[in-house]
Amino acid sequence: MKSKRTKFWSGNNRFRLMVLAVVLPAASLIYVNFHHLKSIKRNKHLEGAIHRDFQQMLAISEKKINQKAYTMTEEARDLFPSPDTDTESEKRRKLDVILSKSPWLAHVFLFDIERDFLFRSQPQQMRDGDFREEHEHLAKMFAGWLGFDGKMFVEQIHKKNQPVMCQSFQVKRAGGDAYMTSAFFVLPQLPKDRVVLGGVSFEPNYLQQTFFPEVLEELIARKLTEEGGNQLAMVVYPTDYAGEHGDKRLAASAGWREGKPEVSRNLDDAFRGLALGIKFQGTSVEALGRAWVQRSFLILGVLSVLLVGGLVLTYRSVSKEVALARLKSDFVSNVSHELRTPLALIRLYAETLELGRIKTQEKVEEYYRIISKESERLTALINNLLDFSRIEAGRKEYDFRETDIAELVRNTLDAYRYQIEQQGFAFEQSIDSSLPAVRVDREAIARALVNLLDNALKYSADDKFLGVKVYGANGVLKLEVVDRGIGITRREQAKIFEKFYRTGDPLVHNTRGSGLGLSLVRHVTHAHGGKVEVESTPGKGSKFTLSLPLAAATQQPTNYKASGATAS
Repeated sequence: MKSKRTKFWSGNNRFRLMVLAVVLPAASLIYVNFHHLKSIKRNKHLEGAIHRDFQQMLAISEKKINQKAYTMTEEARDLFPSPDTDTESEKRRKLDVILSKSPWLAHVFLFDIERDFLFRSQPQQMRDGDFREEHEHLAKMFAGWLGFDGKMFVEQIHKKNQPVMCQSFQVKRAGGDAYMTSAFFVLPQLPKDRVVLGGVSFEPNYLQQTFFPEVLEELIARKLTEEGGNQLAMVVYPTDYAGEHGDKRLAASAGWREGKPEVSRNLDDAFRGLALGIKFQGTSVEALGRAWVQRSFLILGVLSVLLVGGLVLTYRSVSKEVALARLKSDFVSNVSHELRTPLALIRLYAETLELGRIKTQEKVEEYYRIISKESERLTALINNLLDFSRIEAGRKEYDFRETDIAELVRNTLDAYRYQIEQQGFAFEQSIDSSLPAVRVDREAIARALVNLLDNALKYSADDKFLGVKVYGANGVLKLEVVDRGIGITRREQAKIFEKFYRTGDPLVHNTRGSGLGLSLVRHVTHAHGGKVEVESTPGKGSKFTLSLPLAAATQQPTNYKASGATAS
């Protein structure tokens, strides 16, 4: 018994080692992730990361916006007249040509500190009073400004990587105040100390309706193509407006609705006085962070449940293996005893007879009966073991033949009647002789019946009663074995047909047995297309019922090879 306990506890020790090797690292990882998620939720790390990404995108967007404005300015600069070779009329004509080719420009101008200042505007807009007033105001302002600071402007432009300087103004258009920027540049063919400046003024309506919407959509499309993610929306607005009172945005992408941007950046160089804002469409960074944290907690929870479920399944599997190992150990011990007992008796009585010590014929015949009975007992045990071995290996075959089932049961009971009577059992049998012949394996059915009878004899300590009934009902053959023994609890009734399983009743453990009888009964019944059922009450006995469909039984092939899977 000590060795069995040692095996059992060694199995549990292996499970504990598995827990230490698998569960502790997994639980530690879950614990660390949980606290990391709590930290992310508390300190808003995700929102900060998204804001940094937004800031980076705005910085890149500003460079691209400035670069596009500079490119357009340089295209216009390449068409400017020469201050030295062109006459004043040719200069005006060439400036007018630039305006006609570039409707996105409101004004162009050329300043030469040694000669003159030319300021030209879109001719078709000069009929508008506000635009004509703007033309006169800017011409006068630029002439005085450049005349005073022109040399300083030239020096500053030559120091810049991008030889363009911009100035922004508020002007009037039909819709009210409008934003206009003017770009100043030097002509590349002139020496650096020559104070000559060209310039263009971007049309406010073009900036608001075309330039900014197009560049914003291009930036958003490129961002989604390269990185994917949620849809973005961008806006350009004056720096003195934060999106809280009215809609003073200058331009916005298609997905912009209302509200403040998540992150904004003041534009420099080409568009001073404007700010660039960005946010997600239809949601906020805070909501995304909250959703991400909730989703992460949910995933962590699911993983934790899966881990616990895996541990439970592993524990059950290990426990089952440990229990099976214990049952196998008990099986070997019980079978060894079962084999040794009849062999010892056979040898004892055979040697006694061989030595001639028995003087009376009556005693000799008694010894022969004992030897025969123990031989039959030994044969039945060995047949059970052989059947079980064939079933486990998937080689068990059944020989189905036309059989008078009533006659088969009577013969089996007659062969077993001596043992029943010797143990003092009251015996009743009810066999319907009108049952039709069916195709069954005679030996298998007889052995199944013997196993049920043997169980009833072993586990009926006080009220020794045994009843066998064979009858037909609704096209089904019923074979019942009833006893008034110790009974079986409801919890164990589903397990008693498993191999090696024995109930926890003390009488069962004190009675030798292999734990294979009922497993073989179930296999035989299933091989015949039927089923075995048990009805039992602890302390009041049990009723085992084999149900074989008569129609199905008659259709079985002559030889049936059973799979080992059904025996487990």
